Amino acid sequence: MLRNAKILVTGPAGQIAFPLAAYLAEHNEVWGLARFGDAATRARVESAGVRTVACDLGSGDFSNVPADFDYVLHLATYRNGGLNYDEAMRVNAEGTHLLLAHCRAAKAVLVMSTAEVYRPADDPLRVITESAPLGDSNSLFDPTYSMSKIAQEAVARSCARAYNLPVTIARMNASYGDNGGLLTYHLDWLTTGKDIVVKWSPAMYTPIHQDDINAQTEALLGAAGVPATIVNWGGDEPVAAQEWCAYLGELTGREVNVVVKEVPGGIRGIVLDNTKRLGITGPCAVAWREGLRRIVDARNSAVDAALPAVRAQADRLLSSFANAED
Repeated sequence: MLRNAKILVTGPAGQIAFPLAAYLAEHNEVWGLARFGDAATRARVESAGVRTVACDLGSGDFSNVPADFDYVLHLATYRNGGLNYDEAMRVNAEGTHLLLAHCRAAKAVLVMSTAEVYRPADDPLRVITESAPLGDSNSLFDPTYSMSKIAQEAVARSCARAYNLPVTIARMNASYGDNGGLLTYHLDWLTTGKDIVVKWSPAMYTPIHQDDINAQTEALLGAAGVPATIVNWGGDEPVAAQEWCAYLGELTGREVNVVVKEVPGGIRGIVLDNTKRLGITGPCAVAWREGLRRIVDARNSAVDAALPAVRAQADRLLSSFANAED
């Protein structure tokens, strides 16, 4: 674990970034950078021991942001589902350059990219190495995402060389944990009776649990280089969404209904080759079945913790009704 370092985390309220920032804040001085338009979100980040600073990455105004960080974890991203490519490029690409220029004195930077930068292939079982072709993922949900992340990678690579700044670009697969992620969302949909929609049969991924993300971050920073190090960041076990949904059904006793809706020209499967990452971080500690048991247990614990308050509220309502009848 990193200790006694000054670390900047961008997008600290995010699905991956919040638990990672909280984990690092136990033994480091962690700062969280975001626009923080929501006061409640900022308060939640600060409650995890993170110092917050408001900044729009694409603005270029870093006057309130220190420049003496030991490490930078650039996890913030623009995802809005629309067709505003200019804004996506301003934030994801230009914002990355402005951030890295400001923090050029850092020992290392980790830039979070995505497996969606890879050009979709017809074969959902294809194992994707870091040298595989890049391309538009043709996402219906977020059309600008893959292309602006490819642009971000190009900017990060050029910054590494221009500023002699060690950089790791990590292409994330399906992350999940108590704070969200694809597998967690599938659990939530299952428990609320919703269909689980996937892109292909089988819809393959190499999911990685938040605990492994936290544990592997230091090694990925240590692997940063000039030129930038590019590495797939996923788990060690390829698994289909259909298989993990069936297992969630077993754990919860719920009926599972998986619906396949193909996206023309889109991604059918993302099975990342983990060879390079294994050489940097070693194997993952959390197998996907164990990870799913953990999030189911966490959801059940949250329900159990809420029951006393629910029962107390019910008792108060019953008492008020009884008094009204009297």
